[in-house]
Amino acid sequence: MSEFKGNNYILVIFDSCRYDSFVEAAPKTMMKLGGVEKRWSYASWTAPSHYNLLMGLLPHHSPQNVFASEYYKNDFLKYNERLGQENIEFKSFVPRLFLPAYLQEKLNYRTHAMVSLPVLNPRTIINQHFDTFRLMDSHNDMRAMVRELKFPEDRPSFYILNVGETHYPYALPDEPRDQWPRVSGVHGVFKHLDDEIVGGKIGGESEKFFDQKKLDQLRDRQVKAVQYLDLVIEELCDVVPENTYITITADHGELFGEEGYFGHGPIMHEKVFEVPFVEGKIR
Repeated sequence: MSEFKGNNYILVIFDSCRYDSFVEAAPKTMMKLGGVEKRWSYASWTAPSHYNLLMGLLPHHSPQNVFASEYYKNDFLKYNERLGQENIEFKSFVPRLFLPAYLQEKLNYRTHAMVSLPVLNPRTIINQHFDTFRLMDSHNDMRAMVRELKFPEDRPSFYILNVGETHYPYALPDEPRDQWPRVSGVHGVFKHLDDEIVGGKIGGESEKFFDQKKLDQLRDRQVKAVQYLDLVIEELCDVVPENTYITITADHGELFGEEGYFGHGPIMHEKVFEVPFVEGKIR
């Protein structure tokens, strides 16, 4: 029995994971947390999306006939359930409007980040109000994150986990690098993916790499990555304390050839903003 009031909270971000890839994968463990929702990211690229997430702005429902300010107010009330607290509302986060700061300063949480993508490395401005912030040794090994989780009983803990298996090249940790897919004009941007280098996204001027058969194979790899991650989430659920609330979502989606697009970032397409969302408490 823990000594503190409230929940540990884990925010899991499957980088670049499309909603329909997630649904096709039918991840049994994750779906036990709650119903899978289609939601919309506030941004189409990793860094700005994570800033919104750390403001407490999780992917939204895109409601009609609602003032944005009212939506925010109602959405922030959900943190009472997530954190097992009372009287949390939008104004609770003012003036910093930063979830880790609120958790540290108002609720005495330990705050931790483990990230897979170099654009979120500890030297970036996003590393604020964290007790620990780590760029993982590999961009595609959530299981290594699970092994690092610790939950001291004197204070609640918050973790944000940026998971890279669902990001191009959609590779699992035991897959040899020489078997990773190579898309001309794109792969070179990622050749230092596991170095501490902030990389870009799509590169090259040629559109010859837009081979739809190959892009369909890439989407299938993302689906299989979600299926694999469901096993890792099962392991996570086995190691966390009962008073732990987990939210699983994505920072943005991905294009696999729809209307001539691949990837994400400087692309305006609904599939880039459409993300899965599921959450619930470990009991």
